[in-house]
Amino acid sequence: MANKRFDVTHVPGAATIAIVTFLALYIPVLILVVNAFNGSDTAGWWEGLSLRWFAAALDNAAFRSAALNSVIVALAAALLSTCLATAAALAVTRGRQIKGQGSIAVILNQPLLVPEIVFAIALMVVLAQVKQVTGYQGLGYLIAAHTTFCIPFAFLPIRARLSGMDLTLETASMDLYAGRFYTFRRVTLPLLLPGILAGFMLAFVISLDNVVVSSLVKSPGQETLPTYLMGELRRNLTSEIYAISALLLFASISIVAASWVITRTKQ
Repeated sequence: MANKRFDVTHVPGAATIAIVTFLALYIPVLILVVNAFNGSDTAGWWEGLSLRWFAAALDNAAFRSAALNSVIVALAAALLSTCLATAAALAVTRGRQIKGQGSIAVILNQPLLVPEIVFAIALMVVLAQVKQVTGYQGLGYLIAAHTTFCIPFAFLPIRARLSGMDLTLETASMDLYAGRFYTFRRVTLPLLLPGILAGFMLAFVISLDNVVVSSLVKSPGQETLPTYLMGELRRNLTSEIYAISALLLFASISIVAASWVITRTKQ
């Protein structure tokens, strides 16, 4: 008798567990979004649909400053981490084979395995020494910390794309006497572009939403959107916080959706 192929969907209770899991994950998010449209002055007391708290959030100078800082840091960190991750992925998959090459990928992905608070403390200690030497107090430290943290997130989709690429076109290009740089620019890079875009957008979202690294590395007065929200939550939970959280959620979903559309179109 031939062995039947195992199908988890036929396991009794699997569908129920999946539904309960999704409800547990998304019902709190749904409640947050609904409360963002609450017209009441009291959080949690429903008085009809309203956009007043979104208007209040956009009129809040502290929120706009924190949002601008977050966008600047996220864009810079995503760009730098994507460039470094692309170089690392090319070195690992296209570079000369060296002893212990497999451990390089493990080292690059180490920040994914180390607890974020430990990684943040390590960055804080190193960058605090740099601050004492240079006296510089700008956003550069946040950008450097976020870049370091985001490299493995950008590295994974880029390396996955490179690993799935056929070497035939690159080999044919070099057989036709094209140089390495020309082959990279005209053959490898266009094929790799979906992975680079996916890595950039993933790094941007990770940086935009990061709170632990930002809280420990930022200088006084340098609020990002997540640290601003954490500070406001310590004072009072208001409907304006719901609205700001909903805006951050919508931005993250839009970026992830754009990444999926771009990657699918390029493929």
